[in-house]
Amino acid sequence: MKYLLFIFIFSLGVQTAFADDRLKIKPLDISVRKVGPYIGYELGRASVIELGSEMMFKKISLTKASVHGIHLGMNFGWEEPALGFETGYWYKQGRLNMSFGASLVLRTNFDETRYGISPMIGYRLFGFHLQAGYHILTPSDTFTNTNGLFIRLRFTLVTDRKWDVDGLNFNRKKKKKKKK
Repeated sequence: MKYLLFIFIFSLGVQTAFADDRLKIKPLDISVRKVGPYIGYELGRASVIELGSEMMFKKISLTKASVHGIHLGMNFGWEEPALGFETGYWYKQGRLNMSFGASLVLRTNFDETRYGISPMIGYRLFGFHLQAGYHILTPSDTFTNTNGLFIRLRFTLVTDRKWDVDGLNFNRKKKKKKKK
C-alpha cells in the first residue's frame, strides 16, 4: 500500500511538471494529520501515569519538514494522590527529531489546587516522545509533592490519518468487514 501511495504521489509530481509550458518542477505540498490516544509515564519528585489524546500536523518536505502537535490529557500520582490536567503544544523542525513545547498545567491533591506552565524540550521517534521540562506552578506550603523538574516518556497510538497532497484529501481509516 505504501508503494502504491508513493507511485501515485510521484506521478502527480510528474504530471504537475509537464503541465507547465516552461517545464518548471513544482514541489508537491504533502501534509498529514494524525490523531490518537497516548499513554505516558512521568518521573520526578513523584511518579505519575498519564492518559490523553494528541493531534499532530506534519508537513512532509525534502528540505523543511515540520511537525506541530497539540495534546490534552490527565495524569495521576498514586504515592500521595494527586490528579492533574494538562494541555499543550510542541513543535519539531527538520529531521533531527528535537521538539520544543509548553503546556498549561493544573494539579490538585483534592484539598488544594495549583496551576501554571511547563516549558519542555524533547526527542520524538517512532511514536515515542521523550521530554524533559519544569513545572512552574503557583506556590503552596502544604501541596508540595508534585513534580518540578521532570522527565516523561509518552507513546502515541495513531488511530486516524488524513493525507493531503496538493489539495487532494486522502482519508486512511480502517474499514470494518461486514459479517455474513
